[in-house]
Amino acid sequence: MLRRLKRREMTDVNVYTARRLNDMAQSLGLLAKSCMDHVGQEKGLTKEDAVAAMQMSAAMVCGGCSRCNLYHDSQKDDSYYLHYLLRAFERKGHVDYDDMPRFFMETCNRREEYVGQLNRHLGRATMNLEWKNRFLESRDTVMVQFRELAVILEEFAHQMEQAADITAQKEDAVRRAFRLRHMAVENMLLLEYENSKKEAYLTVRTTNGKCVTAKDAAEILGQALGSQKWCAPPDTRVLITRQAAALRFTEAGNYRFVYGVARRAGDGQVVSGDNYTYSANIPGQVIMSLSDGMGTGPTACEESERVVELTQQLLETGFSARAALKMVNTILLLTGMEQHPATIDLCLVDLHTGVLEAMKLGAVATFIRGRNGVELLEADYLPAGVICNVEPALLSRKLWDGDRIIMVSDGIVDACPGEAKEQVLKDFIESLPANTPQDMADRILEFACQFGQAPRDDMTVLTAAIWKQN
Repeated sequence: MLRRLKRREMTDVNVYTARRLNDMAQSLGLLAKSCMDHVGQEKGLTKEDAVAAMQMSAAMVCGGCSRCNLYHDSQKDDSYYLHYLLRAFERKGHVDYDDMPRFFMETCNRREEYVGQLNRHLGRATMNLEWKNRFLESRDTVMVQFRELAVILEEFAHQMEQAADITAQKEDAVRRAFRLRHMAVENMLLLEYENSKKEAYLTVRTTNGKCVTAKDAAEILGQALGSQKWCAPPDTRVLITRQAAALRFTEAGNYRFVYGVARRAGDGQVVSGDNYTYSANIPGQVIMSLSDGMGTGPTACEESERVVELTQQLLETGFSARAALKMVNTILLLTGMEQHPATIDLCLVDLHTGVLEAMKLGAVATFIRGRNGVELLEADYLPAGVICNVEPALLSRKLWDGDRIIMVSDGIVDACPGEAKEQVLKDFIESLPANTPQDMADRILEFACQFGQAPRDDMTVLTAAIWKQN
C-alpha cells in the first residue's frame, strides 16, 4: 500500500512538473516573440542622420551666416540632394567638394571647414549605426536561445505528460533481481514514452557494504525487464554504495558505433587547424563533428576547437542541430574582426532507428558507404561567422548494418588529382576493404598524401561504422 502511494505521488509530481514546464515554455516563447516583433537591422544612414550632421556642421562652422540655404533645403521631404549626399558618403566613405552643390561652393567662404565637419559627423552617425546593428544582432542571439529553450521545455513537458507509468507491472521482478545481487530498491519509477522507449529512476543501495557500478546495475535492470540492453547515462552516479542514491537508466539503442580518425597538419605546422569531436553523452544518440579553421596553425586550431566544443555543448544541452549551428554562426559573427570563420560538418545518428542527420556550413561532402556503393551528402554554404541569418540544410539518411560514414576536411579533397576531386575520392573509398574505421581513416589519409611532397592544407579524416546489436 505504501509503495502504491509513493508511486502515485511521483506520478502526480510528474504531471505537475510537466504543466509548470509548459507554462514556462509559453512564457519564454511570448517573450521572444515580443522582442523579435521590433527587431530589424538598419541597412544604412537615414535622412534624419544626414539632416542632423548638417545641423551640427552648421552650428560649429556657419554661426549666424545666412548666405546659403543648404541646410534648410535639405529639410524638405523631396530633397534630392540629401539622398545623393548619403549615397555618395556610403559609396566612398567621405564627401568631396564635387559632391557639394555649385551654389554652396561659389558662396561659402568656410567650405573646407564645413565639409570636414560634415564628414566627421556622418562618420560618427555611421559608427553609431554599426553599434546599433551589433546590439540588434546580440539581442537576436538571445531571442534565439529563448525560442529554443521554449521548444526544449515544450517537448520535455509533452514527453512527461504522455509517459505511461509501468512501475506496477515490473516492480516485483526488478526488486527481486536487485535483491539477489544484495541491493535494495527503495523507490522506483518506470516510464514508457510514445516512441516505446523506456526510462527508469531507482533509489537503490547495497545491503552487504560493497559497491556496485551503475553499468552492472543497468545490466541487472535489463535482465529483470526482459528487454534490450540498458545503460546508465553519463549524468548519473557511477557507483551504488550503502548510502541510498537516485539513479537514472535508459534503454540502449539498437545500433552501436565505432569510430576512427587520422590527421596531418599542413604547411609544416606542428598544430593542425582542424578539430573534431565524437560524443555519445546523449542517450541513444551519437554526435560527430568536424571543423576546419581558416588557414593553418594555432590560430586556426583555436577557432575550429571553439566551434566543435560549443556545438557539442549546445547539442548535449538539448538544442536542435539547426538551432545549435545557427547560434554558433551568430556567436562567431559577434566576436568581431579579430576572429576567423570556420567550417562546420555535423552528423547526428539515432542509435534506436539508425537515422543519420547531417548539417553543413562551408564543409565539403560527407561520404556514406553502404550496400549499394558510396553516396555523397553535399550542401553549398559559406563557413560559420561570415553572414548573418544562415539557415543550414538538413540532410537525412537511413543507415543499415555495416554502413560507414566518412567525414573529411577540404585538405583531403583538394589533395586528390584531377578536376573531379570528390569523384576520385569516392572511387577510392569504394575500393577499400570493409575493415575497421581506423584502418579506413589511415588508408584515406595515406591516399591523399601521396599526391605531392608535403600537404599544403591540414588534413583530417573522421570515419565511423554502424552495426546492429544482436
